[in-house]
Amino acid sequence: MELDRLNTFADNVALSTAATGRQVIGDQIDMRLVAQNIGAGRPAYIYGVVTQAFTSGGAATVDFEVVSDATAALATDGSSTRHLSTGAIPVAQLTAGRVILSVALPQGAPLYERFLGIVANVGTAALTAGRVDFYLTYDPPDAWQSYADAVN
Repeated sequence: MELDRLNTFADNVALSTAATGRQVIGDQIDMRLVAQNIGAGRPAYIYGVVTQAFTSGGAATVDFEVVSDATAALATDGSSTRHLSTGAIPVAQLTAGRVILSVALPQGAPLYERFLGIVANVGTAALTAGRVDFYLTYDPPDAWQSYADAVN
């Protein structure tokens, strides 16, 4: 599987433990640099995985959203364009190694705005720990397999 550093949203990024609500995770991708019709003709996959288990003092949930916005400072008030959502995932299910997203970016409406990124919507209770990776790739992550070196 090919990974491009410029198509990485988050590399072992910790989510805020300050409070509930929406927060931008990591960096954004400027679609003007890669073409706003990303994935047209060849699907681009968004892949997210938990790198450190999530914990909370309560029964927290996290909804991971793939969004786009007109500015690099992605809106966290819900006004950015949402393209994908995981739905609320209970913190107990966000264990290390858990794949959060592994899906082709949707095509068609709604159209992508200039900046693409990930927003986490933490509900019910604040988090006390949790880290994630998120990136784009043209190789379906679930189809990739590494093999041991051949011994001749």
